[in-house]
Amino acid sequence: MFQPEYEQRLLRGVAGGKKEYLDLRCIPTRAGNQWNRNFALAPGDSSECQSSVYSSLLRNEFLDENITSLENCKQSTQVHAQSEEFKERHNNRIFGFAKGSSPSVRTPFSNISESSQRLLSISKRPVRRLPRRPYKILDAPELQDDFYLNLIDWSSKNTLAVGLGCSVYLWSAVSGQVTRLCDFNNEDNLVTAVSWHGEGRQVAIGTQSGYVTIWDAERQKQLNRLDGHSARVTALAWRGNRLASGSRDRSILQRDVRNPPTHITRCLRGHKLEVCGLQWSPSNRYLASGGSDNRLLVWTDDWPEPIYAFDEHKAVVKALGWSPHKSGLLASGGGSADQCLRFWNVLTGKLVQCINTGAQISNLAWARDSRELVTTHGHAQPQVIAWRYPSLKQVARLSGHTQRVLHLSVSPDNESIVTGGADETLRFWTVFTKQQTSKETNSGLSLFQGIR
Repeated sequence: MFQPEYEQRLLRGVAGGKKEYLDLRCIPTRAGNQWNRNFALAPGDSSECQSSVYSSLLRNEFLDENITSLENCKQSTQVHAQSEEFKERHNNRIFGFAKGSSPSVRTPFSNISESSQRLLSISKRPVRRLPRRPYKILDAPELQDDFYLNLIDWSSKNTLAVGLGCSVYLWSAVSGQVTRLCDFNNEDNLVTAVSWHGEGRQVAIGTQSGYVTIWDAERQKQLNRLDGHSARVTALAWRGNRLASGSRDRSILQRDVRNPPTHITRCLRGHKLEVCGLQWSPSNRYLASGGSDNRLLVWTDDWPEPIYAFDEHKAVVKALGWSPHKSGLLASGGGSADQCLRFWNVLTGKLVQCINTGAQISNLAWARDSRELVTTHGHAQPQVIAWRYPSLKQVARLSGHTQRVLHLSVSPDNESIVTGGADETLRFWTVFTKQQTSKETNSGLSLFQGIR
């Protein structure tokens, strides 16, 4: 306690014969404060809020809001700006609580709210700006305008195989050199499907006559001819040295190319019309097949009948793709009368998701290094669409083909794709990106810094 006389002297000043009382209360200055980071934001601060995760976290923890994304933060601010409750909060002191509410008690080590946890789980993904135009365009004369065919494939050796009319051409992405591998003009036999072996040395070629030839791309020599189909072969899928072929004769033949050409391992019959889509799962356990009978079938080696027969599509099922990230996840796309992209869990046999794309789906492919996929489209909207899974938000819509996009293949580095259209062009796009691995910092605070 101060002495009364000393307290009066301390609070009293003399200047010019007039008594002035000095206000010695400690009043902090707020001239340089960043008000957009305070706990109650003024109306109109939605832009700052949207750009600040920290601001959203404060509102969740101290104002008991439920902001799980920056978009929600903006919407929440707009709503509060129109409410009397927001005005009361803004006029109250910092750390003040609205009338009728009581502060929530939290210990220093208690968990943050679920909304804040979801907000913190948002990955700091850099904004991707995909080029809207192809980085290369090649002429592809006599590229057939047939939805059921599969006429391009990109090998692991960075060589593109393209079926043009009765011939197959190889284009090296490294040197740009073009080589004609084979020619069936003498037989007037059109090429209907091409597929590279995983090692990138052998390529299988399906023909209009119903047989399949195996070629050594380096030596440009035919290694084998596989007969067995009574109609054109439109789909091919490798599994090691085993090759599956789908035909207009409604059958799927499986063969080991090391065996004699007449030896057929399995003959699968489940489609009522032409088989135009084939793909093995990453584990090689399942074989998915799609056909012009609007059916999607899933096969295994240990059962003669398909384990699943999905009939939800209302048009041709040619576009097939197994997810490389989640076991048993299969995507399929329907033709003009369907236009739907569907996702299936073959472990449970159930439909997971479905979205109408608004156009005929001719092909699809998953990204290897990110949870994305790309689809190509025909009638209504000839374009390429990149999707993010599982949100199914569109990353980009790429236009350039003047007619429907019929063929698709992914580069060996999984960053580019090539599309073939009815406009007889091949267009190369940059669509996927590799995930950047985070580098470890040499911080002195690291618990493992001193461990040898």
